[in-house]
Amino acid sequence: MDPMTIQAVRERLRGEVHRVVVGHDAVIDLMFVALLAEGHVLLEGVPGTAKTLLAQAFAAALSLPFKRIQFTPDLMPGDVVGTNIFDFQTGRFVLTRGPVFTSILLADEVNRTPPKTQAALLQAMQERSVTIDGATHDLGPAFMVLATQNPIEHEGTYPLPEAQLDRFLFKVPVGYPALDEERAMVRLHGHRTAMPRLAEFGIEPVADLPFLLEARAYLASLRLGDEIVDYVVALARATRQQTELLCGASPRAASMLATAARARAALDGRDFVLPDDIQWLAPHVLSHRLSLSSKAKYAGGSRKAVVEDILRQIRVPT
Repeated sequence: MDPMTIQAVRERLRGEVHRVVVGHDAVIDLMFVALLAEGHVLLEGVPGTAKTLLAQAFAAALSLPFKRIQFTPDLMPGDVVGTNIFDFQTGRFVLTRGPVFTSILLADEVNRTPPKTQAALLQAMQERSVTIDGATHDLGPAFMVLATQNPIEHEGTYPLPEAQLDRFLFKVPVGYPALDEERAMVRLHGHRTAMPRLAEFGIEPVADLPFLLEARAYLASLRLGDEIVDYVVALARATRQQTELLCGASPRAASMLATAARARAALDGRDFVLPDDIQWLAPHVLSHRLSLSSKAKYAGGSRKAVVEDILRQIRVPT
């Protein structure tokens, strides 16, 4: 495995996803980085911006099993992880596996279900396994959660607690397309009102699980230069010294940023990490892990703006 191979897969992945979804190159890249880095992604955008289609096409292009859960207020933990049901014919309990038993899990509108059900994903996201009636079941190395939430409508929602937000490697805004992209989208899908079926678009797999495992092993072998390590640590520590914040980034966040930077470098065909990788990833890795003070909220501040200010303040290694 070498970075040029990973870069080639990235380009082919974009091409296959674009058969169904126009644009969103940065979102596709972040999803691929997260998969290589064994992370999860929270996609935030208003309805109708192709978040579900993105997830479906992404999984199909990588030959990975895909399942979707529509999170609702009445969803129970057993609806997510599964449950043991007594079989009267055999006289034994039989495990009925929930939709969490897959590789790419789309947790649609994850903030519309109560904390008890949200918590059903915590172990799965952290350990890639679930425990049902005392027995632990492995979810496989490719398990990845792509969760969505609407940033506008908050009525009837349950905001994700900090512990669950921290399980997501990235929080990614999925915005409106550019003018040319929206025109292309209308040409592609303007003859239907229902969501298109992927089978109609002939998506060809560009990678598989063995590629994913080999790519991860290669990325783990990449060495970070001391100046890059110092830069990552300086950014994380700077978040803990901001008066606008009640809580800064944890050491785990710094490690996640370094891991993601390795993958981002490989996507560009490099076997070394540049400060540009850190700067591009930092808002997506750090922002959702920060807690604004009440004063900063009333002043109209944002966590992303704090991260951007820190990026401007911290000396960039050369």
